[in-house]
Amino acid sequence: MPPVSTGALTAVSASAAPSVPLQTLQLSPGRPGYRRMSLALFAAGIATFALLYSTQALLPSITAGFGVTASQASWTVSAATGALALCVLPLSALSERFGRRTMMTASLSVAVGIGMIVPFAPDLGWLIALRAVQGAALAGLPASAMAYLAEEVRPKALVAAIGLFVAGNSIGGMSGRIVSGWVAQAWGWRAALGVIGLLAVVCAVAFRLLLPKARNFTPGSLNPRALGRTVAMHLADPLLRRLYAIGALFMTVFGAVYTVIGYRLVAEPFNLPQGLVGSIFLVYLVGTVSSAAAGKLVARTGRRGALYLAVSTTAAGLLLSLSDAMAAVLLGLVLITAGFFAGHAVASSSVSRTAKTGRAQASALYQSAYYLGSSAGGTLGAIAFHAGGWGGTVALGLLAVVGVASITLYGSYAARTARHPAPAGNFRPARATD
Repeated sequence: MPPVSTGALTAVSASAAPSVPLQTLQLSPGRPGYRRMSLALFAAGIATFALLYSTQALLPSITAGFGVTASQASWTVSAATGALALCVLPLSALSERFGRRTMMTASLSVAVGIGMIVPFAPDLGWLIALRAVQGAALAGLPASAMAYLAEEVRPKALVAAIGLFVAGNSIGGMSGRIVSGWVAQAWGWRAALGVIGLLAVVCAVAFRLLLPKARNFTPGSLNPRALGRTVAMHLADPLLRRLYAIGALFMTVFGAVYTVIGYRLVAEPFNLPQGLVGSIFLVYLVGTVSSAAAGKLVARTGRRGALYLAVSTTAAGLLLSLSDAMAAVLLGLVLITAGFFAGHAVASSSVSRTAKTGRAQASALYQSAYYLGSSAGGTLGAIAFHAGGWGGTVALGLLAVVGVASITLYGSYAARTARHPAPAGNFRPARATD
């Protein structure tokens, strides 16, 4: 097997004998290790989203507890996602040297440790600071997980495998918010954060025990200049740039909606208690299904077709959520969640397939854009809500959805141009998303 080229590292060893075909070593459904790998990364996904968004469902309680505004409290979410976005690239580079499995384990362990300290934050400033450190610690997991899957799973099974990881994200986001909502109603938001920390501990232990050792990883020595060249190469790729923008815009919608929805539901005309507000996040189950089914959706409609469907579903959900009828709001959240998770699974798997070298860096750049979108969505969504109520938050979401649609339409145009190039000149159009 030839060494896995990262573009940022110099290979120093190989993890498999050169005579063994790569596909023989890669995992696929029905083969030994695939189920363990899926369960391990599913558990990691649960822990990641449960910790990363642990304060989101608790924002009204935190606002009341510290006597701050919604936009100030929203920084307990934005600080974590923003720190993750800034740290994901350098930590993904370390995973090229020390291994995906090692980086994911270390990342999750540190984040879980901080999660047990967060409930004792004496004021909002300390809470935001601890959340930022926790987000930075979690940065080593998402991109390393994507690179691990790209190396260890057969290409035909990659979308489905990434879909399961993303499904773990949705389960983590859902269970964390539901549990924290009911615990907060009974014992306060600090107890709720403690319970989330304990849930993450269980998931971290399961992850470490279940994840198979990497068989296709080639460690290398760090080379900052080569890393810079690899990052520049990815950013120069028009297809990757479009995918990064799509991930950021989808997450802007999602971050805005789920940061603000609690404030809307505890106020008129709904007046829901904290426990019921947390239970609203059961709609994350829809994201579990839509992300896991992304592979089949792509097979039927193509990648751009799947993105068009995700965009339409998300936009329909945003418009429905404007209603003051609880049933319509719930249906709107279902559609927003389904559209977001499907779009995210398609875009993230497209990054893994597009990057032939430096996959960890390509995935890290996607994760950076994705979580910057989350950070921006949470903060801007709270500001829009303060300025214009729920309608302001929906307007922000629709603007981001229009951006995704425009980028995807441009991809379709680029694809047609690529199939029927101009007869003269040396212009080479950008690749399409298929």
